[in-house]
Amino acid sequence: MRRFGQVIKVKPEKLAYYLELHANPWPSVIKKIEDCNIRNYSIFLFNDSMLFAYFEYVGNDFEADMKRMAEDKETQRWWKETDPCQETLGINPGEWWHNMKEIFHC
Repeated sequence: MRRFGQVIKVKPEKLAYYLELHANPWPSVIKKIEDCNIRNYSIFLFNDSMLFAYFEYVGNDFEADMKRMAEDKETQRWWKETDPCQETLGINPGEWWHNMKEIFHC
């Protein structure tokens, strides 16, 4: 099992809509997350401007599972709603959510 922590900005003018979407996530998107071996997925809001995501990956091929998720039509439709609410940190070219380095786990 691999643990992931990720961060991204949330646009202030889109915050209410982002919260609304995640208060009622689409069942098909939740199923695809589970089908792609993601467990314990949580998103936290900090200071109404930053999102922190945590999840555990229990599969054997993370890249293949993420590709499969990205090819899913319902997930693509979900991202068309959520992506305009977010803004990359601009740390690494082409990166959306920024992967954080785990430095402690107990």
